[in-house]
Amino acid sequence: MDWAALSLSLKLAGLTTACLLLLGVPLAAWLAFRPRRFSPLLEAMLALPMVLPPTVLGYYLLVAFAPDSWLGRGFEALVGSRLAFSFAGLWLGSMIYSLPFALAPTLAAFRGLDRTLLEAAATLGAGPLRTFFRVVLPSAWPGVLAGAVLAFAHTMGEFGVVLMIGGNLPSETRTLSISLYDQMQSLDYDGASHTALLLLAISFLALSVTHGFGRRGAR
Repeated sequence: MDWAALSLSLKLAGLTTACLLLLGVPLAAWLAFRPRRFSPLLEAMLALPMVLPPTVLGYYLLVAFAPDSWLGRGFEALVGSRLAFSFAGLWLGSMIYSLPFALAPTLAAFRGLDRTLLEAAATLGAGPLRTFFRVVLPSAWPGVLAGAVLAFAHTMGEFGVVLMIGGNLPSETRTLSISLYDQMQSLDYDGASHTALLLLAISFLALSVTHGFGRRGAR
């Protein structure tokens, strides 16, 4: 087992999931409760990574993160290191790639709420923020948690995007999925079997938890 790659993958998945919760929950609430005419177009753009080939997304992200791009130049001027082929670039790319997996269950949970609860809260004088934290989140938490689990599992299993924008740098950008590829390339079938089994277990556990929360939220 490549423990350094496992540690890096857990760090990347944990950080990505935490940031997607902070970003995805308000975004899902805005799309669910404050829709605009351009909301369907925005939702299509946000869901694009789910159907776009990872190498295509990885290519465009690599172009955006390049040292001669405005984003790459700005990041290097601010931090002093390059964005492409770094953990920071890996994290930013993972957020973009995993956002729809965190957003979709959360958005569905918000849209499935009984609107009479919101009306009742407004009638009792509760403001938007209080209604959100006292009514919306407690009612929709299974969808929010399912989105977090899916985002974590999806980030753990990334390969194409990670390889395109991060390369294969030990302890820097070599994640568990890339380690599995390396093990197969070097004919280390025992190591590859252990790594693949671990990724399979994570995926199965994530789906089991997601379906469990989905049933609980449907009651």
